[in-house]
Amino acid sequence: MVDPVAGQADHYDSLETRDPELREASQFSLLPDLIAHAIARAPGWARHLDGIDPRAVTSREALARLPVLRKSSLIEAQAADPPLGGFAAAAPSELGRLFMSPGPIFEPEGRGRDWWRSARALFAAGFRGDDVVLNAFAYHLTPGGWILDAGLRALGATVVPAGTAEMEQQLVALSHLRPTGYVGVPDTLKILLDKAADAGRDAGSLQKALVSGGALFPSLRAEYAERGIACLQCYATADLGVIAYESRTEAGPCEGMIVDEGAIVEIVRPGTGDPVPEGEVGEVVVTTFNRDYPMIRLATGDLSAILAGRSPCGRTNMRIKGWLGRADQTTKIKGMFVHPEQIAAVARAHPELGRLRLVVRREGERDVMVLKAEAEHSDLALAGRIAETLKAETKLSGEVQLVTPGTLPNDGKVIADERSYEA
Repeated sequence: MVDPVAGQADHYDSLETRDPELREASQFSLLPDLIAHAIARAPGWARHLDGIDPRAVTSREALARLPVLRKSSLIEAQAADPPLGGFAAAAPSELGRLFMSPGPIFEPEGRGRDWWRSARALFAAGFRGDDVVLNAFAYHLTPGGWILDAGLRALGATVVPAGTAEMEQQLVALSHLRPTGYVGVPDTLKILLDKAADAGRDAGSLQKALVSGGALFPSLRAEYAERGIACLQCYATADLGVIAYESRTEAGPCEGMIVDEGAIVEIVRPGTGDPVPEGEVGEVVVTTFNRDYPMIRLATGDLSAILAGRSPCGRTNMRIKGWLGRADQTTKIKGMFVHPEQIAAVARAHPELGRLRLVVRREGERDVMVLKAEAEHSDLALAGRIAETLKAETKLSGEVQLVTPGTLPNDGKVIADERSYEA
């Protein structure tokens, strides 16, 4: 990674403003060696890319001919070959940390500086070495807290590792340590600010925020701006690190998200590996230049589209329109993925029910989920038991509504995301 340019006020380093053709040539000159390294050091990649000549993968067209790796395949490989399914190019003893995310799916962290590549996104959001930052991402088992912690420390910032500590503890830290920045799930910042106001605690030190793990709705961003907090978002996953991030000018946030310099992003037709035309919505597929844990055409399951033109902030890399939903029915709620399989588990636990449908909405700037379940009788006790099962399966609380059999559509959909992502 290139270090930040000394005295550079607007950009993290010179890579961000290079000619797009130069970037493309540079990345694809490095890609053959990355693929050869993955095949030589990781038996999972050797199996997945069997018959591929790394020397031939020197263009987007050649990359698009490689097979896509899906997370379901990664989970299966990890179950058969612990801990990482043979897809790590470094031995467990060479890694810094090992994580477990919902799925379950396991991820490593190497020992290098800013291993997840989050410093660039933080810099674009206005974070600098003199900031004190409240990090409200989880630090236990899942890597969220560590991803942002590493980038903040690479910038020289001071981190308050709040994680998912009780809100009262976070309020004490907020008022006593006077952090200038916040990183965490979008909704959690609102909860923190509202509770600080209710408790009469001063939250005025917060000036900037970088959020991820959930959609930053336009109304919520506007509310933070009214409270004096400039809030941007980044797109990151536990397998890939930071994929893309927002930037701003004096006029405010720029449209779209800029692809990180350490990643190649493709937008493909869902269920295939075939790239779609610019502007068309498709599934995000990502390749990262990580020598410890290379990812080559990993399908994220997320939907987005390429945004034409260059960002007014001066960065020249490809832009995507941000998160536009899921290619499957998997939905992120309050920073947690909820899968159709989890709703199926609720159904198995309550065989007396008919169809189930999880509806996700926004109320009061918070995600709300309602499980609609067909039942012969409206029974409050049954609804309560179903709600307990729903929480056990998803780790999230939700309302249960019992409806008359035949009420729910026979369309195969078990998760309906009714949130609006438009401004």
